Amino acid sequence: MVSVEAEGLDVAAVLAHYEAHGYARLGRVLDDAGVESLRERADDLMLGRVVYPGMFFQPDATTGRYEDAPLGLGWQGPSLEYRKLEKLEKDPRFLAWLENPLFERITRARIPGDIVLYRAILFHKGPAGGSNLPFHQDGGKLWGLTREPDLQIWTALDDAPEGGGCLEVIPGSHRAGLVTALGGVIPPDRVEAADAEGHVVPLPVRAGEALLVHNHVWHRSGRGRPGQRRRAFSACYMSADTTCVRKKKAPRVFPPVFRHPMRGG
Repeated sequence: MVSVEAEGLDVAAVLAHYEAHGYARLGRVLDDAGVESLRERADDLMLGRVVYPGMFFQPDATTGRYEDAPLGLGWQGPSLEYRKLEKLEKDPRFLAWLENPLFERITRARIPGDIVLYRAILFHKGPAGGSNLPFHQDGGKLWGLTREPDLQIWTALDDAPEGGGCLEVIPGSHRAGLVTALGGVIPPDRVEAADAEGHVVPLPVRAGEALLVHNHVWHRSGRGRPGQRRRAFSACYMSADTTCVRKKKAPRVFPPVFRHPMRGG
């Protein structure tokens, strides 16, 4: 699945850019066959042709507004208008991609010791355009962890052009840490105070390209173009020393992905 173009990737240079700016381009890392395979499986899951117990589904807002996306409904029957699918590590195709040798090289260079998966998730903007996602950070009390993760790898399964659902970031914003202890959506007054609109950088990608995204970098995405779907797969990796601290439900257990070579397994 890893493309020929990715074999010579300079991981050190990529991570240096990532450290400085909070994001980095990997280029085209997923080959055509891999793109088609993951697109097919994403649709299999949304249409109920493949089912894994315990997967998370979030329908999209019919208004195109992130604020209106329903919560807690889960699977609502076959549809190509789901906004998010989570726990994709249950599927062998997505698991094989998030465990590919290139991603292992990158995560091992960034995270010491054993590495686990916080989440494996499909972000989808359907044929109607999907919904916008405002500036936010992926961390804080909402994530319920003893340690903040700081590495996500985002793979485009469809083209995500400028003005058509691509990620947009504020370079360097990760260095200031969380805006609020809760994390998640950044309050509008803080967005305005930071003149985010004057510093935003769009990151258009073609299908098969991937990005590193720091959990704390301010990032957002607009609606897709009507009639053009935008599927993207994101895996968040973190140290196996990280544990879940939530109290209302049983603490989460995070699946291992890469064990330290000296420890075997």
